[in-house]
Amino acid sequence: MQILLEDPTTTCLSPSVYDMICKLGFEVRESRDINSIVTQNGEVCWKAITDCVIYTQSAQALDYQGSVRLLGPVCEVIHLHLSSLTKGQFEIQYVPWLQWTSSPELFAEIFDALESLQSPAISLSLMKLTACLERALGDVFLLIGKECPFLLRDLLASEELAQVFGLSVMNVLRVFVGSPCGLNLRNVLWHGFAAPHEVPPMYCSTMVVLTAGMGQLLKSYLQQNKLTWAPRPLIALPDLEDGAVFPEVTREVLSVLEEVMKKSTFVLGTMLPYWEVALIRFKSHRFADCAILLLTQLETGLRHLFATINKCPQRLLTAESTALYTTFDEILAKHLNDGEINQLPLFLGEPAMEFLWDFLNHQQGPRVRDRLSHGEINLPEFPKGVTDQLLTFSTVLLLRFVEEELASVFKEKAAIQSLVHLAEGYSAHFHPMSLLRKQVLSCEKSIRAWPLLPLPREAEEARLECSSEINACNSLIIKITHELYHHVPENHGVFTDLDNRPIEKWPRLLRELCGIRVPTLFCPRAVLEVLTVLQNIVRCCTHVSHQVVASWVRRHQQWAEKTLRSRQRQNFVRMSWSIKLLSPVLLLILLLIALELVNIPEVHGKKTDEYQQYLKFLKSILQYTENLEAHTSPEKNKWIETIRLTHTALLRMWTFSEKKQMLIHLAKKCTSTAVL
Repeated sequence: MQILLEDPTTTCLSPSVYDMICKLGFEVRESRDINSIVTQNGEVCWKAITDCVIYTQSAQALDYQGSVRLLGPVCEVIHLHLSSLTKGQFEIQYVPWLQWTSSPELFAEIFDALESLQSPAISLSLMKLTACLERALGDVFLLIGKECPFLLRDLLASEELAQVFGLSVMNVLRVFVGSPCGLNLRNVLWHGFAAPHEVPPMYCSTMVVLTAGMGQLLKSYLQQNKLTWAPRPLIALPDLEDGAVFPEVTREVLSVLEEVMKKSTFVLGTMLPYWEVALIRFKSHRFADCAILLLTQLETGLRHLFATINKCPQRLLTAESTALYTTFDEILAKHLNDGEINQLPLFLGEPAMEFLWDFLNHQQGPRVRDRLSHGEINLPEFPKGVTDQLLTFSTVLLLRFVEEELASVFKEKAAIQSLVHLAEGYSAHFHPMSLLRKQVLSCEKSIRAWPLLPLPREAEEARLECSSEINACNSLIIKITHELYHHVPENHGVFTDLDNRPIEKWPRLLRELCGIRVPTLFCPRAVLEVLTVLQNIVRCCTHVSHQVVASWVRRHQQWAEKTLRSRQRQNFVRMSWSIKLLSPVLLLILLLIALELVNIPEVHGKKTDEYQQYLKFLKSILQYTENLEAHTSPEKNKWIETIRLTHTALLRMWTFSEKKQMLIHLAKKCTSTAVL
């Protein structure tokens, strides 16, 4: 489905926010002496700056508007000062004081951007600066505090930072980046509200000098308190590996995007320079810069679509300090704040929504916007593969907002046709359900190696002497397998003789079951809770598998070398009994989990007491696998106990299965045409 959005706006800033950022700082025309603000050595005279921050009559709150007016001339003279310096002078005077940020090289880039007078580059620089500063301030907080606040505004309001830098200095920061009542530079840029020309360069220059000044204050604090500065290491975001659906971006795709972004109504006219710079940065191998610009502009475009399709055009603009900003959190949610259904997911479709949730929200995903905006990522090492995915997704998305005739011309290109097809077939990679499927298949692969383990002749003979408990376990395995197999979806039957338990066919069945597409978007909390328990079960099973292989290889070598003592030889024989049993049991658990995954939406249909009973059952299996993990460890090595544990667990599984309370029993269509 295609749609053409209107572009009636000249700004995405609400009137009061526009005045705050674009006008207030220029109202006071006063000449300030730079030497009263910064010495020739680059030392910041904080009093000249903090004196400009004023308070309401009650003195209990900051007067943000009044402070911005008074700070305007200070910002202007700082900007003129930095503009008068050569890069060499800047590096001598300021870079030593910026080492505390762990990214001093970033400020040299910011100086270049200011010198270039290019508005998009200056806005990008300010975004990177605020992210870098937030990370560094978090490191300062941890000198005193324990748990660093997630939000910058809470961080700036903390007692810990006031203790290091002084309350008056922190109030200056709050005027610039810490409150929706102030300039709020960090949020209006990172959430894609401010067009390039709307952010006065003098604010970027001032933030550079303020950051250097805070470095000076920090140095004094560290010396006075005899503390060592030890910032947290930055994260190197891993490449996506199998999470990458789209191929590398080619010149053809880039040329199409260059044309499409000028024609697509998804791109607001005032924001087009950001898109242009994003492509320039990509071609220059500045992949983090490209990703930052794409993410902010995807949010801008999606907010435009959100406001249009939900018929709330006022939400396109920044909210006032008393209301909520419309950001990705609300744009990608199932419901609006008033409880109504959000129409945007229905329009975008599940594949596009899954992509956005994968890259932005899922905890095990790259969470690129969060990590970039909070300064957690090492920017020079930002992986090209992530930017490739964002660029390709953006290309396909923008095509939906051009005239149909033009879109058809672009889609005739084989490369674009292929990308559209891939986008339309996208499914979640980082949702807990998707990760659980990968866990199941990985665990099965690990267990599959067990029958290949070499077995000494003496132990083989001993293995055949099955105890009554092992026989009882084998009988239960067959009964439970029969029951589970009745609920394998049609066309996935691969067994014809369950009595022989053909384990060699189980991998194929597991792969087929894990390949069945199940909706993951907007999973209810109950589903996520079940998935968490299932993930922990498979994690334990995988660890048990690795421990079994490691123990077997070690003990088998010692057996062959005849270095085992009598008691160790007996334990090795017990291990062989246990392994024969554990392999099908763990595979049975994986089969149960794979079948429950296919029917996971049924969780939502359970009554509260039924759900609690079901969760209790799953947690009992988790307890079994945790005990198994402990008993098969090199430290305990208790193999007879594993057989007893297994018998108890299988009895519990069979009893619960007879109650018909598993998800497979609730599914509407669950019969299999397989021959049993």
